[in-house]
Formats: sequence, structure tokens, C-alpha cells
Amino acid sequence: MQTQLSNQLAAKKRKRLLIAGIFTAAVVGAMAIDTKVIINGSIEDLRQQAFSPDNYAKINYPDIKQYVESNAVDATALLNALREDKKAAGQKYGIGGGVGPVIPVSLEGTVTEGRSGIFKISIPNFPDNQTVRVQTGPALNGTDLRDATGEIKFGKFKNQIEYQDVGAAMNRVMKAEILDDLDRDNLVDKTVAITGVFRLINAKNWLITPVGMDVK
Repeated sequence: MQTQLSNQLAAKKRKRLLIAGIFTAAVVGAMAIDTKVIINGSIEDLRQQAFSPDNYAKINYPDIKQYVESNAVDATALLNALREDKKAAGQKYGIGGGVGPVIPVSLEGTVTEGRSGIFKISIPNFPDNQTVRVQTGPALNGTDLRDATGEIKFGKFKNQIEYQDVGAAMNRVMKAEILDDLDRDNLVDKTVAITGVFRLINAKNWLITPVGMDVK
């Protein structure tokens, strides 16, 4: 009788241990499924860090570049549209208002002169009074890249400083991608294909911030 009772107690204890083991395994398994491995330096890692303009730019610049490349209007077509109706052309091809819409454009031409990293481009069939320039750095000005899609708005940031810093960071990310190895000293007289953006203020003077620049 004593032996039978001992066996029953032992069986109950084993059952409790088995149930506890199954429960523990289930909890650990659920935690493993719900746990996401974050690799240092990855996009997910950058998102989880404290706000950094450069990290924000690294995450968002690829979408801006893709938008500009997909929506760039041929420079000659844009020039004709601006001659016909500047406001209508800005609304058709550009994003935003304020000082002026930001317009994505593509062109091919010859570099004629340059100063402080800003080069003048001669485009076939463009009139002499039409100035087209591209900025290549080292110093890059403006927030045209930040504003190109219309998706990066002031309301997404804590203050004006963060918003302005993101604009500068976008320029840095682009520069590291396509301009750091540019041979500026030997750029004059070269043919270049450029895709980029400019803010439409003076229709006869475009200052382009590139997202793509191919020296031929």
C-alpha cells in the first residue's frame, strides 16, 4: 500500500515537472519568435538610436534619389514649359511652394567653367542667357534634396534646428555617394550627364543639386 502511494506521488510530481517544462519551452519559443535581431549599423539599428540628422538622411536619401530619378523632366522640355508659363510649369513638374517649387531635372551638356565647386553647363540649343549650374562641393548649399519629395515636413521634427540639420545631412549623404571622388580640377570641357533637383526662383538661372552625375 505504501509503495503504491509513493508511486502515485512520484507520478504526479513527474507530471507537474513535465507540464512546467512544456510551459517554459512555450514561453521561450514565443520570446524567440517575437525577438528581432538588430545588426549594428543596419537601417533598423539607425532607426532605434537617438535622433541623428545623418542617420535620418541615410535612411531616407535612397527614397529621395529614386523619386528624383523617376520624375526628372528633360531639361529642354522644362525650358520650353517655363518659357510658356513659369507658374504652370512649376506646378506641373515641381514640389512645394514658398520660395519656389523644387523641380527634378535631367540633362546632358558640357562643363564650361567652374568656381568653388559650382560648374556652369552648356546644353545644346539652350539660349546664351539661360544659366545652368551644378554644385559639386566640397561645400553644398540649400535644402533642395530634403524638400524634393514633399514628404519630409517641418512637423516631423522637434524644432527648426533639427529640420535644417536634416537638409544639410541629405547633402552630405549624396556627396559621399557620388561626389567625393569627382575630379573637379579636370572637369572643364568634359561632357556630363546629370540628374538632380533645383529650386525654381529665377527661371533663367538653375542651380542643380545632383543625385547622379556621369562624367563622359
